[in-house]
Amino acid sequence: MSIRFPVILLGSLLVTTVAMADSVPKYDMAQTCKLIATAAAGLTLDQSMKNCIRDEKQASAQLQKKWSTYPAANRASCVGQNTIGGAPSYAALQACLQF
Repeated sequence: MSIRFPVILLGSLLVTTVAMADSVPKYDMAQTCKLIATAAAGLTLDQSMKNCIRDEKQASAQLQKKWSTYPAANRASCVGQNTIGGAPSYAALQACLQF
């Protein structure tokens, strides 16, 4: 009986993760780009933010178009990986799904 509980718990987490991956997640592009821009060298903060927002919008648009073509397990895995540590990024999510 003690083994059933962890299996049920793990199964419910997997179902939740897969269900969350049914659509492109919503990320805060401004927050992500602020973190990226502060780490960028050689560009002004304004240039870094503009470039980052542009790249994030392009990646988000591509993900919206192609989301359903990626296997559900890959979507769930990449969404999970992309939200660990730091601000999640559409560009990083797109890169994960393309591998």
